[in-house]
Amino acid sequence: MLEVETAFLNTFLLVARHGSMSEAARQLDLSPTAVAQQMRVLERELGTPLLLRAGRTVRPTEAGDRLIERAETLVRDAGQLRAWVHGQALQHELRVGTLATVLHSALPDILQAFTQRHPHTRVSIRAGLASQLYEMVAEGGVDLALTLRPAFDLAKTFCWQPLREEPLVLLAPAALAGQDPMQLLREEPLIRYDRTLGGGKLADQFLRDAGIAPRERFELNSLLAVAMMVARGLGVSMVPDIDAPFMREPTLARIALPQARARRALGLLWLRASPRQTLVLNFGECATAAMRPAP
Repeated sequence: MLEVETAFLNTFLLVARHGSMSEAARQLDLSPTAVAQQMRVLERELGTPLLLRAGRTVRPTEAGDRLIERAETLVRDAGQLRAWVHGQALQHELRVGTLATVLHSALPDILQAFTQRHPHTRVSIRAGLASQLYEMVAEGGVDLALTLRPAFDLAKTFCWQPLREEPLVLLAPAALAGQDPMQLLREEPLIRYDRTLGGGKLADQFLRDAGIAPRERFELNSLLAVAMMVARGLGVSMVPDIDAPFMREPTLARIALPQARARRALGLLWLRASPRQTLVLNFGECATAAMRPAP
């Protein structure tokens, strides 16, 4: 009975968080009909409407808002109960979410150090965007995430460990090293880093603040692909100064942008009540040692 009730409460929290039964269904790999049925059962059991429906969107009623406060605690406590029952079984697996940029840079060093500490722990890794990683942590899909700090204040149920701040740099072919970066942005074709991503947003804001209307050639959501295009002489790009081998290729020049103030803040995100708290903290120590501060 506990499993059914907490599952329905978790579904309710997803619906309330996203304002959509369809989105909750997608994340839970259920049909929208199944989600709607769970909500009807929950409302019938509690004897009050919990959601107000307006077209395809929903929002909590006053009773629904009150339930959110208790449901988060109940779902978390149920997870802790399972952890207590299983004892050390949960300490043999760690689920890690990560940005693709960390996957291609610091993660191998972190995993090497972590596996030396925990040689019998299986680590599964899922890559995603920062917004997706936050949801994975919030919903228990991963135990921790190497991600960007969210732009909003984190609830007290989350823990955040800062690891590295990365300024924007101009990535240019090696032949252009030493030239004025602002002039290069005005004259050379621009290979944009995707504006829907954190680093791409910083670059776009920098261009706006500087009053530069670049000659855009490509827009890509992979820093590795951006670096490859720049190395081929197809243009220049503004990217976060990540600590990755491909950023140090002799065919590339990383040119400081003296007017750039904003930095991309990378860190570790996890739930305070994680049943794998010991593994998470050890992983954080390995990440701190592996991720060198940016210039």
